[in-house]
Amino acid sequence: MRQPDLDSRATAGARVTEGELASSLRIDGSDEFPAVYATSRMVALMEVAASRVLAPHLEGDELSVGVAVDIIHTAATPPGAGVTATAKLIAIEGKLFVFEVSAADNAGEIGRGTHKRAVVQTARLQAGAAKRI
Repeated sequence: MRQPDLDSRATAGARVTEGELASSLRIDGSDEFPAVYATSRMVALMEVAASRVLAPHLEGDELSVGVAVDIIHTAATPPGAGVTATAKLIAIEGKLFVFEVSAADNAGEIGRGTHKRAVVQTARLQAGAAKRI
């Protein structure tokens, strides 16, 4: 991997669909959540933005994986709204890349926090996961 510059940034955008609503998170039918953008989907979009910062610097069989999130969800977003996540590389701690992440809809911020990613070899990661079955 080639080392990215600090302050490198990337974004990821999405439109809030039915499947991205908190109300779609029912596991056994008894869970009730509101019909607004799910925190888990917001975090996923933030992860995509952070991965895009690292992607141009990866080599061969490498990919980046999320290892930590510290996020607050500050506002509800309705179905159909557009959401954009932004990630900025703020530190490199050994093998971990630390990002400042935020997300916004047309009305403003909906979440922010920090996210850490590690660079791994795809085959090694998948082999390790396969051993857990």
